[in-house]
Amino acid sequence: MSFKQIKCLITGGLGFIGSNLAIKLVELGADITIVDSMIPEYGGNLFNIEPVKNDVKINFSDMRDTHTLPYLVKNSDIIFNLAGQVSHMDSMKDPLTDLDINVRAQIFLLEACRKYNPNATIIYTSTRQFYGRPRYLPVDENHPLCSVDTNGINKLAGEQYHILYHQVYGLKTIALRLTNTYGPRQLIKNPRQGFIGWFVKHIVCDETIEIFGDGLQIRDLTYVNDVVDALIACVDLPKCYGEIYNLGGEKTSLIDLAKQLISIASKGSYKLVPFPEERKKIDIGDFYSDYSKFKKATGWIPKVTLQEGLKRTIQYYETYKDYYL
Repeated sequence: MSFKQIKCLITGGLGFIGSNLAIKLVELGADITIVDSMIPEYGGNLFNIEPVKNDVKINFSDMRDTHTLPYLVKNSDIIFNLAGQVSHMDSMKDPLTDLDINVRAQIFLLEACRKYNPNATIIYTSTRQFYGRPRYLPVDENHPLCSVDTNGINKLAGEQYHILYHQVYGLKTIALRLTNTYGPRQLIKNPRQGFIGWFVKHIVCDETIEIFGDGLQIRDLTYVNDVVDALIACVDLPKCYGEIYNLGGEKTSLIDLAKQLISIASKGSYKLVPFPEERKKIDIGDFYSDYSKFKKATGWIPKVTLQEGLKRTIQYYETYKDYYL
């Protein structure tokens, strides 16, 4: 579809994926409004939209504020709903805040759409986290759901509300279950957005990555530009409304990932350390997704190789790390 003059709302738009999406949509000619709470720990960063800062509108607001949501959603053609709390460890330490952001705030948004803009298309970024420890690989959408942490449970509830509002009220909702996304504009100063950004931080600062366990755990990694392409690919496809899809990417072990980063940057190191008890309890072992359902529906496949994606990522942070540390 053409995005010329299409009004897009991006919740969490100053964060990692949201900002990359905003940059792409500006290139496509869309009319962009970003909403972000700028909670310090969650990765919102004004520098993320530096290339398009004069081409987007920003509303500093929390999705838990029910008074602003009707205003924000009522004129939007497409809502990319990326706002959320994504830290697994934070969810275990503070489950009620995780519940507030990943469940209650999602209901507030859906209610605002139901009442004030039932024709908007809503793309929700969900997660592979609630599959838990895989019973088989690759994991498809029919895999049993058995979250190992609070974040997974709450993200699943948020996802299911999106699907429910399609089934009951006809809202045009789509849920994409993301795996390990990486690339420029990711939070790296702490591990709240996953291990990849934390690995990158240690490499660009010429530090030692600590890998828990034997380092042989397998993950699939998706470069952020490919995730942005996936978000855009399903917007104008009615057959996708009310559906849930896995995304996925290239597989690697954690130890091989560390070695690749060290090789690309020509600095840094890694060492194996025992699992901290609190992390061992929520570790899922090997995980990689089957994204064939989404590929069949949209034609989407990841295009950026892991080597190329890591190279771009290191180059970005070598240039702009002062804005992220």
